[in-house]
Amino acid sequence: MITNRLIDQAFSDLKLNCGGIREDYFGLLYLEQEYKLPREKAINQIAFGGNDYGVDGFHFDDQRRNLYLFQFKYSTNYAQFKGSLQRLIENGMERIFASPNKDREKNQVLLQLRHCINENRAIIDQICIRFVFTGDPVDAENSIVLDKLREDLENKKYFIDDYFSPRKVGFVVEFKSSSGKVGEGSGQVISPSFSLPLNDLVVLDGPAGEKMHIGFIRLSDLHSMHVKMGARFFNRNIRYGLGESEAVNRALSKAIRNIVLDRTELPSVFAFNHNGITLYAEKVEQENGLFSLTTPSLLNGAQTVTTINKFIESNKDNPKLAEGKEIFEDIRLLCKIITDADQKFVTRVTINNNRQNPVEPWNLHANDMIQLELQEKFRSEVGIYYERQENAFDQLNIEDLEEYGIKEESQAIQMLKLTQTFLVTDGFISRVNQIRRVFEEDRIYEQVFRQSRLKCDSRHILLCYKVERRLRKLTHEIEQKGVNKYSFISRCRYLLWALICQGLLNDPDLNEISSRYGTDLSIPADFTERLSYLATARVRLLLADLMQDRDYIEKAQLENWSFLRTDHAFEKSMEIAYKKWRWVHKKLA
Repeated sequence: MITNRLIDQAFSDLKLNCGGIREDYFGLLYLEQEYKLPREKAINQIAFGGNDYGVDGFHFDDQRRNLYLFQFKYSTNYAQFKGSLQRLIENGMERIFASPNKDREKNQVLLQLRHCINENRAIIDQICIRFVFTGDPVDAENSIVLDKLREDLENKKYFIDDYFSPRKVGFVVEFKSSSGKVGEGSGQVISPSFSLPLNDLVVLDGPAGEKMHIGFIRLSDLHSMHVKMGARFFNRNIRYGLGESEAVNRALSKAIRNIVLDRTELPSVFAFNHNGITLYAEKVEQENGLFSLTTPSLLNGAQTVTTINKFIESNKDNPKLAEGKEIFEDIRLLCKIITDADQKFVTRVTINNNRQNPVEPWNLHANDMIQLELQEKFRSEVGIYYERQENAFDQLNIEDLEEYGIKEESQAIQMLKLTQTFLVTDGFISRVNQIRRVFEEDRIYEQVFRQSRLKCDSRHILLCYKVERRLRKLTHEIEQKGVNKYSFISRCRYLLWALICQGLLNDPDLNEISSRYGTDLSIPADFTERLSYLATARVRLLLADLMQDRDYIEKAQLENWSFLRTDHAFEKSMEIAYKKWRWVHKKLA
């Protein structure tokens, strides 16, 4: 068993010769204990210091013919693996298996690792990447963020395939506790590969070595990719399909029907009327007259893919569909396939290729890491789905919700409404009416979706989130306290929301309130009563005093209510609230 005393002793004994930090010696002790390695050998298989590209250590088991690559964290917090996974994805796999000499400053352990791989190239049967920590590997495997990153890492298997070609070498990614407990792991990773004809292929080079392959793909091949890969096919897209009621999808469905079932149009006309789709693939290779696409994912074309799927499902019992199989396979559409590009480049391509249907600026941030982390936060803390991708929640059935660990909620937390919740609790009520700026200006976006949000109690966020859904009722109740005196109340909707949230967050019984009302999206009657009390017995009095403030009394007399939508009005209200009830401005982290 690895203890603090053992780590401290190893660090004390070896730090002068090996360097690094105390936590590096957790990995050293793990290799010694797990594989019974002598210290002088284990030292050469551990990274001391940085620049390790996500690999802290390695070991080759010549009996099992397994090469183990490790990332160690002396912590129970699986979230610490996020950065390691990102380094492996962005550069690590390429540095280890394809381009070891690109960085002369790389950690010495990578040189040792490369030597080991070269020396045992003929007998390595499997590469196992293990993320070892002191926590529960099941928790790590249930992480939405780590699951996405692990999938991205698995997509890099083609580096292994190329290095060991023509031999087939296995690839496994798993989380393990230093106590011995192992998660289920991803199983043997097989990079999905599709061989298909692409007519009239043209290849264009990008500014930094990216490549774009342009040709015509069969609609049936596109459908096959979706069937085999499922939701994974959409992972790089900013949203799921828009729904069959949308005009675009109705038109697509009608076009396919005319060609396949009614046969009133020829298959060749489809490509003329369709804008085309865009894919990303880890690799594109030509072989025997076909093109092999490794791990393709959809960047643009969700409407096309979901419409095809719906059309086939709706007509599965229609004999005309089977009769028109060959006709369906003759339908082609323009296809762009991007390869050899980093994540930022792919994201930009995704954004710029999703212009056929209106794309709101918040849609373009759906796959940001902070959005993934928020989705995981709400799932793990309160069991509620956070819909970062437009229309994603509508695509989930009960089984999907159970798999995600989501309670049977009929609603999901919406990205836009969550953004407004963060703004009003921060006191930036002026920005709620300028919501596009939040997502269009990086500085504002990073302030609103800052990392500290992840430390906030999700129950507190939900309490404030739900207030918005009762604002109409609360506005009416305040107005009934004096129709003339509070005639302005409908003009300060966001100020009202912000101040009621402060009333909740300043309540001495906040923990009890959070336990009762902050774990789901329902709004029971007694929670509404609590909000009504805050609105009429607290916020109403604040607003009455605000009307008498020297900064606003003249504007109020002239019924110039624009000041009620300013951040300054919120600050003034909080000054009054502090004098009355010792409220302080509390933010959602």
